[in-house]
Amino acid sequence: MEILSEGAKELGIRLTSLQLDQFETYFGELADWNQRMNLTSVVGYVEVQVKHFLDSLTVVLAFPGGLGGLESVIDVGAGPGFPGLPLKLVYPDLRLALVESVGKKTDFLKHLVSTLGLSGVEVHTGRAERLAHQPELREAFDLVVTRALARLPVLAEYTLPFCVTGGVMVALKHGGIDAELAGAAHALEALGGRMRKVTPVEVTGLTDNRILVVVDKIGSTPERFPRRPGIPAKRPL
Repeated sequence: MEILSEGAKELGIRLTSLQLDQFETYFGELADWNQRMNLTSVVGYVEVQVKHFLDSLTVVLAFPGGLGGLESVIDVGAGPGFPGLPLKLVYPDLRLALVESVGKKTDFLKHLVSTLGLSGVEVHTGRAERLAHQPELREAFDLVVTRALARLPVLAEYTLPFCVTGGVMVALKHGGIDAELAGAAHALEALGGRMRKVTPVEVTGLTDNRILVVVDKIGSTPERFPRRPGIPAKRPL
């Protein structure tokens, strides 16, 4: 995990030997399970360190002091755990929820959480549109993170209902989305969000124009959002 270790230093993160061992275990389990089911197309040892683990940790760029001041994070559309689980390994005191609609992927996540011996992690199988209406999850998290899930107007409806007023949503995306950002203004306003900034990611190895879209939650999301499963994607705000 030398590449991950060196890349993390660029983000101001110094990984301990225990954390590097945990990432090594993560890679091994991901590679093993991926032989039986399609968890990710990125499977090489170096690729996983850069494109999954290090990419996940770039969320810290949205927070000059790191994530140490946060209590809770939810990863919406977690897939095989990115970016939520790498953040949990670096900040073990965080309460983490992982939301994923595909049962085989949540089976992997539950196995991985058990294998790594992690506490304070919940895995939820289901659509974000339904889970965001559950009282224990609605507006319950300081930080909502998501990666490669949808265009921003749709993404906002999936994510902001989970975020407390005063919290933050961070979306890991690629640059060149000026029109998408402009088109999200109405959705953000309707959902209680406000664009804070777009942060370029400049870390060795991450060369495909990565950015972080950072949205502040400035007001409560109206109860009618998110709409029924499938509607946000079919009829974006």
